[in-house]
Amino acid sequence: MIDDLDLGFDEPERGEKGRHRRGFRKGKGKGGSGGGRGKTFLALLMALLLLGGIGGGAFYGFDRIQNYFVTPDYDGSGAGEITVEIKSGALLADMADALVAADVVKSQKAFIEAAEANTRSKNIQPGTYKLRKQMSGASAVTAMLDLKNKIVNGLTIPEGRTSFNIYKLLSEKTKIPVKDFQAAAKDPEGLGVPDWWFKRADGRKSVKSIEGFLFPDTYEIPPKSTAESILKLMVNRFLSVSGEMKFADRVQEERGGVSPYEALIVASLAQAEAGNKDDLGKVARVAYNRAYGEFPCNCLEMDVTVNYYLESIGKPTKSSKQMTEAELNDQKNPYNRKLRGMIPTPINNPGKEALEGAMNPPPGKWLFFVAIDKQGHSEFAETPEQHERNKDKAREAGII
Repeated sequence: MIDDLDLGFDEPERGEKGRHRRGFRKGKGKGGSGGGRGKTFLALLMALLLLGGIGGGAFYGFDRIQNYFVTPDYDGSGAGEITVEIKSGALLADMADALVAADVVKSQKAFIEAAEANTRSKNIQPGTYKLRKQMSGASAVTAMLDLKNKIVNGLTIPEGRTSFNIYKLLSEKTKIPVKDFQAAAKDPEGLGVPDWWFKRADGRKSVKSIEGFLFPDTYEIPPKSTAESILKLMVNRFLSVSGEMKFADRVQEERGGVSPYEALIVASLAQAEAGNKDDLGKVARVAYNRAYGEFPCNCLEMDVTVNYYLESIGKPTKSSKQMTEAELNDQKNPYNRKLRGMIPTPINNPGKEALEGAMNPPPGKWLFFVAIDKQGHSEFAETPEQHERNKDKAREAGII
């Protein structure tokens, strides 16, 4: 019977999917919430009298009524130990849901009210925390603000690393075998790369590879992660960064028929070849000019593509001086430096600045470049004669 009783008070407002909203609905009438309080008190009194008459079996109903007036909360700092992951972008309600599910706090409301009462709660970071079971909302907030309780399992992936190198770094950090990362990487779409990313505009066959989509950044690796979940994390970061940049849209609108995938390949070439971040855009321009412009062979003629092939077949990479003629012109190498047009896939995982350089390179007819100082700055040339003069500068500086 208690379910059908109109107690005269309103429930807290909640948005979609239980999202918390500040405040409650005001009581009707001129008196605002004051009239509502009078009705609520009378309704509660009647409910208590009714429940008292029903007897001991009404405790469950009383608990439900009481929850409208008293926030369900545990006392103290809890006991035992449990780990809880707070995902990137989580709202207070999302954090509360995760804590309730792990029985860290008794109710969503207990955590949200404690967080709103603590001005430092906005500093709660995503990550994995060591907490206790059955903590008060206030204790949970305090514990999550203490970085001693945050499990730090961070790993920085530098810009320009190949997927093969990244698997080794991840394996060393997580003790997950390299072969598990290799197996997971065989299905880039399963890791979250949309199918449209692999479309090309140059008529060449699309090769689906995870290369280029493992965004370089510092990652918090959650406990009990798998190779698949870690690579998904990195792909998701790439999609977020490239989406915020509007990389794909701008490439299609501004790069004259070049597909986003081809531009991603160019970003990886710039990341590998530019010795200084100031030159990333110019190197990207050279790559576009060579593959799609007026370069005699319409080929890239970049030794870094040969090194990528060597690494892919398990051989050590080499400097340009160390490469043999057979390696430079291996016809079995799909990344041959004399291959007409753009190579099949990216050759590493470029950072944001390299992506920006490929998306919006400076105008220029450059076809050649060479490093001319120890800081990695390059000189760019439109003709072989200009390039030879720049090479003389590089020799004088002891660079080549």
